[in-house]
Amino acid sequence: MSDKEPAAGEEPVRIPFMQRVLDNHFLLLFLGVVVPTVLYIIWGILELVQIPVAP
Repeated sequence: MSDKEPAAGEEPVRIPFMQRVLDNHFLLLFLGVVVPTVLYIIWGILELVQIPVAP
């Protein structure tokens, strides 16, 4: 019997959310690319909005 299978009469162990997130390498890769990209886009838009209009 492996560690993931509960013994007879026992309830299955619920894996915490953060452990599932940190165990998923592709999700971490996706978040590592998307989060900085979105933040830089928002930062760039805010910088463009602050440029004064030419007379």
